Amino acid sequence: MRTRTTTATTGLVTALAVVLALAGCSNAPDKDRPATAGPTASAPAPAAPGGGSGFDGPRPQDQNLLAWTGDPNDAGHVTAQSTAGVAGRITLVRIVLREQITWSNIWLGLAGLDPNAQLANCYLGVYDAKGTLVASTADISPQLMTDAIAKPLPLAKPFSAAPGTYFIAMLLNGNWATNALTLKSTGAGISVNAGLTPPNLRYSSILTGQSSLPATVNLGEQSTATINTGWASQWYAIS
Repeated sequence: MRTRTTTATTGLVTALAVVLALAGCSNAPDKDRPATAGPTASAPAPAAPGGGSGFDGPRPQDQNLLAWTGDPNDAGHVTAQSTAGVAGRITLVRIVLREQITWSNIWLGLAGLDPNAQLANCYLGVYDAKGTLVASTADISPQLMTDAIAKPLPLAKPFSAAPGTYFIAMLLNGNWATNALTLKSTGAGISVNAGLTPPNLRYSSILTGQSSLPATVNLGEQSTATINTGWASQWYAIS
């Protein structure tokens, strides 16, 4: 009986050792695979480009435009201009392009008309960061006399605009009633240039007594004098 008991016990111990060894092998990490502490949850899938729950706000492309100086929904302020303060003076609004585009039109928001205005030699144009005129419209006087809406005004010759800083220039000439001929604006007033100095002002004026847009301007001479007279930063877009 003693021999049988010893033999049986030895057999059980041996069997148990085999079971434990097999269990250890099944939990041991592969040689080329790092050990894990236990079952892990699947990693979340990466967010799709441009996705996310955040609201980025309106973009020019949402309205078939290429760029703008601001969301037109916020362009509620109407600029007030007088012939004495504005005629012959070039106003500049800075716009920064983030990608290459073909620039064909400048959009503005014509808010009010003066049916008795006498306009001539009115232009929109584009200056680069060096103050060189790279494109301009024909005389836009007729377009300023009809249809108080946002409208595209074509450049005489579209151009390929590289990423960088540009200034949209406006020149008005003629006679009109103050607060009759009006344009949509950002309404920022003097704060539009917070933290900036010439030649990098977002809104400014330059030169007086002009009947056409000069080939070059000195952006270091940017002035903010007209902002305090109610002539605020006009809204523009590009297509």
